[in-house]
Amino acid sequence: MSPAQQRACDELLPRYGVEAAVPLDFPTLFGRRAPVVLEIGFGMGETTAAIAAAQPEVDFLGVEMHLPGVGALLRRIDEQGLANVRVLRHDAVDVVASMIAPGTLAGIHVYFPDPWPKKRHHKRRLLQPAFVRELALCLAPLGYLHVATDWDDYAQEILATLTAEPLLENSAADFAPRPAYRPLTKFEARGLRLGHGVHDLIFRRRVSA
Repeated sequence: MSPAQQRACDELLPRYGVEAAVPLDFPTLFGRRAPVVLEIGFGMGETTAAIAAAQPEVDFLGVEMHLPGVGALLRRIDEQGLANVRVLRHDAVDVVASMIAPGTLAGIHVYFPDPWPKKRHHKRRLLQPAFVRELALCLAPLGYLHVATDWDDYAQEILATLTAEPLLENSAADFAPRPAYRPLTKFEARGLRLGHGVHDLIFRRRVSA
C-alpha cells in the first residue's frame, strides 16, 4: 500500500465507496437511473477507469478485496472526474449472492480472475457452476457476462461452464473477439509478448429463460 493509495482510501472511500447493503440501491448510489455493470476483481483499476470514461451513460460498480487496488482505483476516479464509478471492498461471491437484486445488471465483467494453476487448487477458481448461476440470475434479459483469461485450460473450463448454464447463451461460436470497449492492459500485453493466448467469452442472459 503506497502512501498515495492509503490517502485515497482515507479521503475518497467515503465519497466513492459503497457500504454493504441488502440489496444495493443503484439509483441512490449513483444518483440517477442508468444501466449498471458489475466488475469483479478490478485489480489496480486501469481497465475499470478506461471503460467508465468511455461510457459515461453507464454506471460501474467495482468489487475488489485488495486494498492497494481499491486505493489505486479511487485515485483514478478522482483524478479523471468519473461520476459513474463506485467501489465496494467486499467478497464478490457474497455481493452477488445477497446484495444484487435479480435481473438488475446490464453487464458483468470478470477480467483475468485468479487461475489457481495447480490442479489441486482448481476447486478455488471463481467461475464454478453455482456462482455462474448466481451471476446469470443478476443479469437483466440480454444482459451480458464478459470473461477474459490468458490461461488456456481455465478458458476451456469457463467455456464449458458457461455453455452448460441454461440461462446464458454464447454470443459467439466459442470464444469471442476482444470487444473494442475492453482495453489492452499492460498485464495482457506482457502475456501476449510471452506467447500467452488471451480468450474473451461473452454470454448473454436469455430472454425466455
